[in-house]
Parts: sequence; C-alpha cells; structure tokens
Amino acid sequence: QVQLVESGGGLVQPGGSLRLSCAASESIFNIYVMGWYRQAPGKQRELVAVITIGGSTNYADSVKGRFTISRDNAKNTVYLQMNSLKPEDMGVYYCSAGWGYSDYTPDYWGRGTQVTVSS
Repeated sequence: QVQLVESGGGLVQPGGSLRLSCAASESIFNIYVMGWYRQAPGKQRELVAVITIGGSTNYADSVKGRFTISRDNAKNTVYLQMNSLKPEDMGVYYCSAGWGYSDYTPDYWGRGTQVTVSS
C-alpha cells in the first residue's frame, strides 16, 4: 500500500523556519521522484520542489535560496527545510511521489500539513 505521511507544519513568525517531513512507504521511495506542493486558500496547488532518487533538485522561483529539499533513502523520508518564511508561503503543504524532473507529474499524494506564517 502506498503511503505518504507529512509532518512538521505549524505556526511560525515571518522570517522563521520550519522543517517538513514526509515518510513514504518503502515500496515507492526508491522508485519515484519526490516532490512538495503547496496550496494557499483560494489558489491552485503549486509545485514547490522536487528531488530525484539521485538527489538532483529543482525549485519554484519563489522559494529558491530559502527552501531546501532533501531525502534520506535509508529512512524513506523526504524533507523540506523552509527558511526566511514569508506570509505568502502559508498554505497546506503536500508531499508527492511521481515522475519527471522539469516536467514533474505526481502519482501519489499525502494528506498535507498546514503551514501558517503570521506574527
């Protein structure tokens, strides 16, 4: 059974940091490209970052230099380190498993974790 379980969301002040985690079932972690999406209220879900099995990464322009995606293959876990958070980063963050790199297409989704950036 494919499972993606996110954790680490919460409330943080502007300029603060959070680290999101996504635990994946072993059956998919060593096959798929992993990604993080986010969805703000009233907006479409947008791709934030992806990481290949080999560790190559790609980021949305809005988060470059502030967010870092990484994966621990031994723990079947992908992380999203978010620094210098802004109010516009607020939303539900979803972990995904899929294919591609510059044309990333998700196959599986987690249920999401809420990130709130507010003073």
